Amino acid sequence: MTRAALDAAYNNGAAVPNSQELLAVWRTRSAAFRDGHKGAVLDVAYGPHERQAVDFYPCGKKGAPALLLIHGGYWQIPVHTRATFAALAQGPLARGIDVGFAGYVLAPEASLRDIVGQIRKSIDTFDGLLAKTGSDRTRICAAGWSAGGHLAVSALDHPKLTSVLAISGIFELEPLRHNYINDKLGLSEAEAAALSPMTDPAASRKPIALAVGGNELPELIRQSRDYAAAREKAGAPVTLDVIAGRDHFTIVDEVAAPDGVITNRIAALLSA
Repeated sequence: MTRAALDAAYNNGAAVPNSQELLAVWRTRSAAFRDGHKGAVLDVAYGPHERQAVDFYPCGKKGAPALLLIHGGYWQIPVHTRATFAALAQGPLARGIDVGFAGYVLAPEASLRDIVGQIRKSIDTFDGLLAKTGSDRTRICAAGWSAGGHLAVSALDHPKLTSVLAISGIFELEPLRHNYINDKLGLSEAEAAALSPMTDPAASRKPIALAVGGNELPELIRQSRDYAAAREKAGAPVTLDVIAGRDHFTIVDEVAAPDGVITNRIAALLSA
């Protein structure tokens, strides 16, 4: 593809004309949820930067499994924070799952390798919170949307995680190295390969669930299909849901709903 074609192939905001309105709704919903959830433990630092913190929303049941959500934004969009999508916790909480959200320092202030390392530290901090509340620390899933899907899969070998779910994730970074996203990431060819889950799809054999919207950009659908196929070929556990009628932004509704397709997948991963 040309640079212009690659820019368009990964520009989710341009592909969904009302994306800013949808994000504004999530910010409003999430602010109300974040302020109103009794028992929430907010802004637990795992590093010196204000974005290096974890929020925790217990479901109120002892021995509950746990989910750590990681926001997207192509590792660089400042308005996406751990608070932006806090209302997504409502679906898993209704299913008896404790929920956390991890923030991270963005590019270009942090390199992608640094961001991957930050998420690993956030998992340690999240596990510490679970230890204090009596959660089941033998059942912890990390789930991420868009760039967060890449970060969740990149942390799959973390000893505290038992599974991962990636929503509209990025698993092969080389195409992004040639478009607008790399203006801030600054990935080299070697870094793109080293940080791409596709390079070693069976690096960890813990279960992975993938989800992508049927109305998403073809490249986003290809990324999930190709990664699922590579995992299957390697004999590593993976599922793929291509959710009809969902685009890159409405797909997160399947997390916020207690009976959403993605919430059901999360519950299945944590019941295994």
